[in-house]
Amino acid sequence: MKNTDTYYINLEDKFGAHNYHPLDVVLARGKGVWVWDVNGKKYMDFLSGYSAVSHGHAHKKIAKAAKKQMDLLTLTGRAFRNDQLGKFCEELCKFTGFEMFLPMNSGAEAVETALKIARKWGYTKKGVEKDKAEIIAFANNFHGRTITIVGMSTEQQYKEGFGSFPSGFKVVAYNNIEAVKKAITKNTVAMLIEPIQGEGGIIIPSEGYLTALRKLCRENNILLILDEIQTGFGRTGKLFAFQHETVAKPDMLIVGKALGGGYYPVSGVLSSREIMSVIKPGDHGSTFGGNPLAAAIGRASIAVMKEEKMVENSKKMGDYLLKQLKTIKSKWIKEIRGKGLFIGVELIPESGGARKFCEALAKIGILSKETHDMVIRFAPPLIITKSEIDFAIKKIKKVLETK
Repeated sequence: MKNTDTYYINLEDKFGAHNYHPLDVVLARGKGVWVWDVNGKKYMDFLSGYSAVSHGHAHKKIAKAAKKQMDLLTLTGRAFRNDQLGKFCEELCKFTGFEMFLPMNSGAEAVETALKIARKWGYTKKGVEKDKAEIIAFANNFHGRTITIVGMSTEQQYKEGFGSFPSGFKVVAYNNIEAVKKAITKNTVAMLIEPIQGEGGIIIPSEGYLTALRKLCRENNILLILDEIQTGFGRTGKLFAFQHETVAKPDMLIVGKALGGGYYPVSGVLSSREIMSVIKPGDHGSTFGGNPLAAAIGRASIAVMKEEKMVENSKKMGDYLLKQLKTIKSKWIKEIRGKGLFIGVELIPESGGARKFCEALAKIGILSKETHDMVIRFAPPLIITKSEIDFAIKKIKKVLETK
């Protein structure tokens, strides 16, 4: 029968490129923290589309805003203005505390945008010699999949077969201030870092690390760029992860994922007017970036996040989830770490890896995903309740204690 999961899996494998290794669950609809597969089986989503579905699936207010805009105007390109973009930029800037926003679509596009801004700032404002600008990145990073980005990755698979790579990047150890100090030269224009490494396994730096980076950047006239595509908009129990430290506000903030409310790719770069002024008409662009549909959805996503106090709920429920996970007695667990609803359960090598645990969880109705082989990533929608966490914990406990 055509409505079976096997039919859809075979169809995708035959006609779709094999650039992912998903769990063999074929989802057909979702509501809140729940999703259903094509056979009607119900699951709790404990991944949230890698934080892109932070508001929960099929949020009615965001859907209403999207449908309203779809009936009016969806795309003009940037050759013309539209009545949603200016409002979106204003509301986002006021919500986040930045002065200007440059809209894009995917997270990787937003990272590339930040890199271009940083380099041009280095040449036009800092006075770095032409084509000599350097940007410091960090080991175990994940900023996307473009040629530029994978070129600064330390994950060999991400690079294998894709060289040669753009120059001008230095990669240093994460959570090591001395390594950063040694890498700085007169040509250093920026540092690009995740305040918590998500794909790397929910790696949380030492307290004060981001503050120390902020200080180093100020002392050396270097831009601090934070990639909060995954951690932003409440995922870690603060609006942004950098806010766990009081003096770590970046010069540029890269955002995406949750900004689209689970409906549409919306990303971009937030910064000051002074830094953003280096970009002139024709320097950078995107046909879809800043389109009226994206802007309307972004506005609704921000409004819903504020109205429903999702950031506060992430802190409260994240603390509760972490506490409950730490009661699990399993010979396979090496460490459990996280902030807010962004949690990693690292397993010991003898466990055989996280994949089989994620597959076992899926069989009993909990959807999660492995990262870096040995870490199970738990990141449910920010709307999750205590009773829903209790439901999930029973199943997680069963798998981790008996597998």
